[in-house]
Amino acid sequence: MFGIWGHEKAAELTYYGLHSLQHRGQEGAGIVVSSGEKLELHKDTGLVNDVFTRANFPDLLGNAAIGHVRYSTNGAKGIDNVQPLLFRSQTGSMALALEGYIMNGQELRRELENEGSILQTSSDTELLAHLIRRNGHEVSEETIASALQLFVGAYAYLIIKEDKMYAALDASGIRALSIGRLGDSYVVASETCAFDQIGATFEREVMPGELVTISNEGIKSTRFAIREPRKMCAMEYVYLSRPDSDVNYVNVHASRKRMGKELAKEAPADGDIVIGVPDSSISAAIGYAEQCGLPYEMGIIKNRYVGRTFIQPSQELREQGVRMKLAPVRGIVEGKRIIMIDDSIVRGTTSKRIVHMLKAAGAKEVHVRIASPSIQHPCHYGIDMSTREELIAANHTEEEIAKIIGADSIAFLSDTGLEEAIVKDKTINQGVCMACMTGKYPVMENEKIDSKFTTH
Repeated sequence: MFGIWGHEKAAELTYYGLHSLQHRGQEGAGIVVSSGEKLELHKDTGLVNDVFTRANFPDLLGNAAIGHVRYSTNGAKGIDNVQPLLFRSQTGSMALALEGYIMNGQELRRELENEGSILQTSSDTELLAHLIRRNGHEVSEETIASALQLFVGAYAYLIIKEDKMYAALDASGIRALSIGRLGDSYVVASETCAFDQIGATFEREVMPGELVTISNEGIKSTRFAIREPRKMCAMEYVYLSRPDSDVNYVNVHASRKRMGKELAKEAPADGDIVIGVPDSSISAAIGYAEQCGLPYEMGIIKNRYVGRTFIQPSQELREQGVRMKLAPVRGIVEGKRIIMIDDSIVRGTTSKRIVHMLKAAGAKEVHVRIASPSIQHPCHYGIDMSTREELIAANHTEEEIAKIIGADSIAFLSDTGLEEAIVKDKTINQGVCMACMTGKYPVMENEKIDSKFTTH
């Protein structure tokens, strides 16, 4: 997600911000712009470059905007669920964008429908709009906070109306949202790499349980829930975020490199060279090679015109994407004992294909080392790992996994090693959610959020 307030080129800057966040979702994109008097929307399925052309921007006039790239974990495919979602009424309009997952979404949906609400999409994003406007209430800090208190899950929200923009984060801070400045303008984004893209500077993180209001009067903070100890999604560091982003004040590249170093200490292997699977594993591979004193080589190249295979919406598309995306460098791997570093292994599809390609290119041995713990539990917070049946590590031992993917050996980073690589100091502000690896979920569906409404 990306939002900007107070800039005459709001739509164009949001386009550039979304372009830098394209790795977070590839199924659709949208921008809503506020002129101060009305909201205008443009969205469609496809990549950012395909959705937006220069011909669109003259129609998207305004000094504030929010944008979103879609990565679906629930809800039907197609343009209806592409965000932001825009809602118009006689008393004013609002648009919303969500990153994350509302665990009690189906319960809230039934409740709203029983009260007479007609929901237009199957997306959780829409729930907040109906809950805010329940009983004819206006959009304000109070009504947004009251609605957010009903949600259980992991979420970051961006909301815009004609005269204000709002940003909100769940009480455990499982998702990420940062605030930046571009001259006199305020910027909000899922990753700080979007600030670098447009020349903005990072100011601070949106804190867990915080609702931020941005308007021509400046910025205001409202706490809608008692703040829990931070449990940032570990997969942000392992895979999702760009290496040039800082997530919760920790640089992603540096944390991945430390993961590689920890992995080399815990699981050394007899090999001639270390290679990484492009792109998210390169940093960890460099760290592994440095720690064990082996050369790091570019043993696999990536076709830059193919998207991320993990976030493809079907297994068939993932497998096709792997075949198109990666190719071994025969002159580097032939006759060598390869230590292949990957960031994670979920279903095993990509790993199996890569090991096969490396051996077909003449690699003598392939030892797979994973720079994160084994993923054995489904994610309930917005990552597309919904059942144990699809997780290879939930159903097989390490020896069995190695045999399935064709590797000579495999080993995973420990939970402790991952935490050491990410967490600077164990305070309420630091901490990671490793539920998909440990089965310890920081937020459960039957929990109720304790609220405390304060403003400063």
